[in-house]
Formats: sequence, C-alpha cells, structure tokens
Amino acid sequence: MTAKASVGSSILETVKTIVYALLIAGVFRTLFFQPFWIPSGSMKETLLIGDFLFVNKMAYGYSSASCPSLKFPSVGIDIDSSDLCGFLDGDNSRILAGEPERGDVVVFRHPVNNNDFIKRLVGLPGDKIQMKDGALYINGTAVAVRDSGQFEEVMAPQGPAGSFPLCENAPVGAGGLCTKSRSIETLPGGKEYVVLNIGNQGMDHTGVFQVPDGHFFFIGDNRDNSSDSRLPQSAGGVGFVPFENLIGRADRIMFSSAGRSMLFFWTWRGDRFFKGIE
Repeated sequence: MTAKASVGSSILETVKTIVYALLIAGVFRTLFFQPFWIPSGSMKETLLIGDFLFVNKMAYGYSSASCPSLKFPSVGIDIDSSDLCGFLDGDNSRILAGEPERGDVVVFRHPVNNNDFIKRLVGLPGDKIQMKDGALYINGTAVAVRDSGQFEEVMAPQGPAGSFPLCENAPVGAGGLCTKSRSIETLPGGKEYVVLNIGNQGMDHTGVFQVPDGHFFFIGDNRDNSSDSRLPQSAGGVGFVPFENLIGRADRIMFSSAGRSMLFFWTWRGDRFFKGIE
C-alpha cells in the first residue's frame, strides 16, 4: 500500500468513527437521556439558571416529541422532532407509556411553538386547578403551604442572556440583595417542594381550569416569573399540554454554572453536583 493510499484509508476510518459516534449519541439521546440547560428562572429555587441536567426519557415512554430538534439557522439546518420521529405520532399516544405523577418536574414540547419547557406537573387529566390569592387549589382544596423564610440572590446578570432577577424587595441596585418569600407546598400524596413569591400578581388569581383527558397542567415554582399553563397558548402561555408532548422527567442536576457559559468551570456551583431534583 502506498503512503498516499494509507493516508486516504486513515482519513476514511476517522470519518467513519465520527459518523458512528454521532449515530450512537443520537440513538442514546433519543431513547434514554436528553441534556437540558436551564435558561430562565421560572423554576427557582428548585432549578437555577445555569443548571445542567439529563432528562429521563424512559419515564413516560416515547412519542414524536422524543426525538431532538436540530436547529442551526447559521448553517441552514432546521429539523423538527416530528421530521425524525413522525412515525411515532398518533392521536396523543405514546409507546411504552408510563404515567406522569403529580409533582414531577417535566420537560415538554410547547404545543404551538415547539420550544422545550421545564415546569412542575400539578394537574392531572380531569383535575380542576385554580389560583386564589396566590394559593394553589386542586379539585377545590387548597394545597398545604408553610412558610420557609426568604430566598436570596445578588442583583446581577444571570446566564447567557444576562437577565436580572425579579425581587420582592424591589427596587434593588446592582450588587444588592434581591429577596423573595419562600414557602413549601405539599401536594396531595405528600410531594413537597419550594415555591417563591414576589408579590400580588395577575396570575395569582385565575378562574377554574378543567384539565382535559390526555392533557396536563404545569406551573413554575417561581410563581410570579413563569409562563405556564395558567396562561392560554393564545396569550403566550403554555395552556394544557398533551401527553404526546412530554419529553421526560428531570431527576438530577449534573452540575451548575453561575457564569455566562457552562465551559467557565470556575463559575460552577460546588453544592449542586449530582443534586437530586425534588
């Protein structure tokens, strides 16, 4: 074999190795776990901007939403999950389906714009959900709540978007201490988690939402800074989410970065490695 042929063979083997690796990674991501980077503060303090986690896609089975969307406008790539997994689409159904539980933290595909969201599941099919004076009611009964002090963070840009937190003690200058009221909710069945409150907001007072069959109702833990099922899709919210739009359950944070990029390892939060999600 000539030197030129040897080099060509080596390049071909390298390309094949890369292709195989990408295929294996794609199958792994589609079937088992999908990485997710928290971009907003709607789930504080359960999830912080910059938390990096893997979503368990086996928890609820598979639908057309299970495939990742590949969107790279700079190079003209815009492939929706339904383009790859459309064969799984079928009347709000899933294969190997597992039932979500009230209180799960779930990643799902928005029913209209197809963006991925992460919120807490509070309403199951058939439930009646309402917010009254900031309290969550499920089937006419207020969810148990107890005070848990304050949540504190520095008034500074957060994450790649450089967004500033909303504060109950506003106005707060740059570098000041931003606070929110902190409570612990206990759902029927005993699931407990932290919720934050900024003040009296419009979404603290809603009508009764009757969750349709095959759909779910989601709310962010950071109640006054979350676009969720309390707003209809026509008003920019999430509305009721079909079963087929669920991607998976968030179980554990792998690591967390307080900086503008997860590559800035010096900004990683040491207390959030492999932290379980309540």
